[in-house]
Amino acid sequence: MDGVVDYMRGFRWLVDTLDVGLVAFIIYRIMLLIKGTRAVQMLVGLAVILAVYVASRVSGLHTLQWILDNFLSSIILVIVVLFQEDIRRALIHVGANPFFADLSYREETEVMSELVKACVNMANKRIGALIVIERETGLKDFLEVGVEIDAKVSSDLITSIFLPYSPIHDGALVLQQGRLKRAGCFLPLTQNPEISKTLGTRHRAAIGLTELVDAVAIVVSEETGKISVVVGGRITRDLDSTALSRVLKRLLEPREKRKKVS
Repeated sequence: MDGVVDYMRGFRWLVDTLDVGLVAFIIYRIMLLIKGTRAVQMLVGLAVILAVYVASRVSGLHTLQWILDNFLSSIILVIVVLFQEDIRRALIHVGANPFFADLSYREETEVMSELVKACVNMANKRIGALIVIERETGLKDFLEVGVEIDAKVSSDLITSIFLPYSPIHDGALVLQQGRLKRAGCFLPLTQNPEISKTLGTRHRAAIGLTELVDAVAIVVSEETGKISVVVGGRITRDLDSTALSRVLKRLLEPREKRKKVS
């Protein structure tokens, strides 16, 4: 028995290395997840509280230490409350559902071409639009309200949906698995106070949704005729047809295909 224990101890360095590596990977993934979100500011606030707590213990500020002791005793609950949206987003990233997963190269090219054509046409005519493209995270929670379409991606159909006299032009058009699935969907608006007040409801809805799920949102401004793409709560504005095609191809292609190309 002692020989077996000594044998296992000989591999302890490998277990420790694996342990440290896993923790480092988890921390790295968490940093990527919260990068550019409000969670970073909240983490800074928690770090300041911890620093004050350490300082209170060192300097003997017993009242402040007692208050912080009671606060930090419920730190897990505090973290869950503060980062509930980020935790939710992390958990629902488990599944994988690439937009082009089941399409051939010819079909991919056709869908992309029709989508870009529709956005450019609407931008030229100052027709406002909000198009959401599902990637890895399912959008089922946001499809309860809306009109089911389940149609092939067509520039004319997309444009007709967002015409001012269309009864579903105010909502979002959702694309899943290379098809138009649902229109007239209502999305959550962003609560980020740092968002420019010049952005309208469509832009705020696009930012709000992509803060919660892994999706790509295209916004055509009715006022300016500009095309924007929103991912992860971050917006890229004033895209022409070439730039829009390039951005969408990079964002929507399955990871496996991107790896093969690179």
